[in-house]
Amino acid sequence: MKSLRKFIQIHKSTKQHATRFSLVVVILLFGLFMEAYMHDFNLVYITLFFVFSLAFSAGPIGVLNLGHLQANFICSGRFFTHQEGNISLQIHNTSSTTSWSISVHHSEIEVVLSKLKGESSAILKLPFTPLKRGVFTYENCYLQSKYPLSTVRLTRDIPESYEGIAYPEPKGKSLSAFLNEEETYYGEEKEFDGLREYDGSQSLSRIHWASVAKGDMAVKVFSKETQTPNLVFTFQTLEGDEEARLSQLCLWTLECEKQHLNFSIQMPHKRLSSVKESIDEILEYLAKY
Repeated sequence: MKSLRKFIQIHKSTKQHATRFSLVVVILLFGLFMEAYMHDFNLVYITLFFVFSLAFSAGPIGVLNLGHLQANFICSGRFFTHQEGNISLQIHNTSSTTSWSISVHHSEIEVVLSKLKGESSAILKLPFTPLKRGVFTYENCYLQSKYPLSTVRLTRDIPESYEGIAYPEPKGKSLSAFLNEEETYYGEEKEFDGLREYDGSQSLSRIHWASVAKGDMAVKVFSKETQTPNLVFTFQTLEGDEEARLSQLCLWTLECEKQHLNFSIQMPHKRLSSVKESIDEILEYLAKY
């Protein structure tokens, strides 16, 4: 219990609805007290005793409700500047009893979990919008509960913090518009023109394996083939300031990833290649540039 008390802080709620509710309760209790004092009604005394007992027991019950919970941040995917993402927080109930009315708070963000069964876990999504690119730290989160009564608010700090990277905001000219302006064909174009007898000089990738099964080895012939040139983006030739260029490169990187296109980016002091680096490594370089 001593270690638990270090994490739990009990104090009265300051929200308006809780204040109004507390005021009504105080007036009601004062009226019951005056009724009991003036007329010496035992039933009123018993009612007051029951109410005060319930109110004072709310604290220990709430501590047990919140004290068995453990919270840990988990991998939350990609984040982009000025775009809302979600930070994943896993909450685990180590007790065999159900915890009720749990909420997670960060700044003005509140995410509510109505209940968490004993010895089970739940993942909550905390909305987060990075304001600038680069490494960020998401911290100062805490758990809160007003169970079983709203007369007290119990909180427990989450000591861990989440560290992530905010990539540049993906915006600018689309990849298709860039390719049209370049007037260069990117991709492969092949027109099938039948089969020809294999003479040993053709690549094995051109063999028509269905003909091999029939006993006649043949190769596929194409009347038109276009080799795929390297798709290169150059930082210095892009329009706008540094942030606009990074945003443009971020957009093209994501579009190339979606279309499964190999590409390279010529930065002032380094050349990035999707063949050598992963997409996340390229995005991280842009974010920290």
